[in-house]
Amino acid sequence: MAKTPAASPAIEPTVFQQVLRAPFFNLPDSLRALHSIRGRREYAGQGQHRTRRQCAGAPVRRHRRAAPAMADAPLRVEFTADARGETWRRHFGDRPMTSRLKCRKGLLCERLGPLQFRFLLHTADGAIYWNPAGARLLGLLPLPVALFGQVQCREREHAGRYEFRVEAKLPLLGPLIRYEGWLEPVADGAE
Repeated sequence: MAKTPAASPAIEPTVFQQVLRAPFFNLPDSLRALHSIRGRREYAGQGQHRTRRQCAGAPVRRHRRAAPAMADAPLRVEFTADARGETWRRHFGDRPMTSRLKCRKGLLCERLGPLQFRFLLHTADGAIYWNPAGARLLGLLPLPVALFGQVQCREREHAGRYEFRVEAKLPLLGPLIRYEGWLEPVADGAE
């Protein structure tokens, strides 16, 4: 009796492919490449980071270990990804910021320290927009989404490179944090 060849395993969709579904495949090359990572990959570029300087924002900055304000700072991001989730290790200068992302019920869930955010993603004009859909403290305590309604995230391709902008404003406090910049894949073997 002849053996039937084993079927090759199907490639599981990445987190962003799971969340965006068909529109993912119409995105520009740099966005599709970054969000198609499987395994480990490093990107590098430059970024700007601004934080609220008033005392109301300082405790939040300290708690989240956010970087101080920087312009044209070196930026490095290590992505580790599989079908279950992605870990993003960002380094603005010498300041790390790590988050874990996964798809849950069609939403992008991002855990950043004690906070978990849920985003509804949509695409328009070749960009990805993240819209807050929920937040939890310690994964258990729901927080009012209105607190995070002014969080704006956009990813796009500009001049052939992946470009991002994240801005958070809180009711009564105003602007809290903004970071933006660009990234390119680090060549294999490059330091």
